[in-house]
Parts: sequence; structure tokens; C-alpha cells
Amino acid sequence: MRVVNLGPDPSLAYRPDSHEKDKSEFRNFESGALFDRVFNTYKLMHTYQTLDFVKQKHLEWANCNHFSMSMMENIDCLDELVDESDPDVDFPNSFHAFQTAEGIRKEHPDKDWFQLVGLIHDIGKIMALYEEPQWAVVGDTFPVGCKFQNSIVFRNSTFEGNPDGKNPALNTEFGIYEPKCGLDNILMSWGHDEYLYRVMKFNKCTIPEEGLYMIRFHSFYPWHSNGNYMHLCNEKDLQMLPWVKEFNKFDLYTKSTELPDVGSLRPYYQSLIDKYCPGILRW
Repeated sequence: MRVVNLGPDPSLAYRPDSHEKDKSEFRNFESGALFDRVFNTYKLMHTYQTLDFVKQKHLEWANCNHFSMSMMENIDCLDELVDESDPDVDFPNSFHAFQTAEGIRKEHPDKDWFQLVGLIHDIGKIMALYEEPQWAVVGDTFPVGCKFQNSIVFRNSTFEGNPDGKNPALNTEFGIYEPKCGLDNILMSWGHDEYLYRVMKFNKCTIPEEGLYMIRFHSFYPWHSNGNYMHLCNEKDLQMLPWVKEFNKFDLYTKSTELPDVGSLRPYYQSLIDKYCPGILRW
């Protein structure tokens, strides 16, 4: 395993720094000190995330045969990661995990599984410690195998090198898919969302379906924030969309400028891990 700078999650791009941010300041993909780094990460992603590439990553990672580790060990591993798709903030990933979880705990004290999702939603980024490039781990996700929608970040300036964009069969609204086939049948660009979902299913973790949708699609901004790709959704997807949106507001707008006392929170969240994702998991 190698240590790289990967850090907070792409969705952390909307976290406050030393002051309370207005919502208009979040997800700034037009300017800022980190713009070049962010743009270059998406440029690589949008060039190399093809249908064939995604299929290959499923073969490499979905069998969960790379390493064994507990959930809390994984969270600890990500403290040194700095996400190169994040235009705004730069603090250890575990703080974001606990901030998100605590925000959910405050508004949804009766849904412990929801709180746990807040804690673990980004830990699929551990792939970056096992030789995956950041453009195959972090950032907003999008379907491959059909037309790239205009709401994708940097849509008009980063896809010109993607060979799928030159394949007529992959450039219709539906591409290789059937109308209303359901997101479960769509191949998304490869990243930490899909990977953690696969880990949850492989290890038979008991988080409810609503939580699994949050994990699997929280970076799918063209869908949950821009309303694109609805022509591929089935009734289940539409029923789950409000849950993904509800999760998103905690992921983006956890406004506390004080970092949480992680040490005091760990026993409570370890109890949730023991309930839904116990022991050593295969990754």
C-alpha cells in the first residue's frame, strides 16, 4: 500500500473553511487557487473513463480480493489523503466523515443507519492507496455508454479526448440502455461510490436500501442536483431520489467551523459499525 495526497472527498468541495460560506460559494469550478489541480483531475477522468475502462474496473475491484480491513481502520487510513478534485478545502477526511455523520445524527436521531452512511460514504477512496489514479477514485460521477449530458462538470472542455464521444452508438440519449431500465443497470464512471457499494453488497452489510443508494449515487450530481438522466430511471430510482437529496445537504452544507472531537465520537460510531458492518471486511 502506498500513501498519496488524496484527502477529503470531491463532495467536500462545499465544506466551509475559516468562515461560513454562502451556498453560492460551494462547488466553484470556475476559479480559485486550486482551479488548475481540479481541472486537470477532471480532464484525465473525462478522457479515460470509457465504457471499456469501467467494465475493466468492475472486474478488478468488485470481487473484493485486494485486502482485509475493518471500517474504522479504513477511515483512519484516509487521514493523509488530499482530494485533487476538491476546489475549496483541505483537512483530513475523517473530520468530514464525522461532521457529516453528526449533522445527520442531529436531524435524524432515530436513523442510526443514516448516521453511519454519513460516516463511511467516502471510504471507497482507499483505492487510491492501492495504485488507482485519483481520476478513477474521486470527483462527480456520470453514466458511460450513452450521451454525456451538459450538466457534467467541465463538460465542454474535457471530453474531446474520450473515444466514446466519437462512437455514434454511445452518443444517443439512451446509448446501450433501454428507457427506464433503472440505475442499477447503468454503468457509472468508476469511483469510490460504486466501489463502496460493491463492498457493502459483497460483505452482506445490513444498511437499508435507502442508505445503499446514498453510498452509490451521492457523487452523481447530474442526476440528483441537475435532474438529468431521468429517462433511464425506473420507479425505484425515483422513490430513492429524495433520500439521496437528503443525504446531499449534509454532505455539502455541514456548516460548523469547528472540527469535531473525533476521539469522543468514535465509541458511538464503532457501535453502529458493529451493528451494520461488523468485523474485518474484504475490500
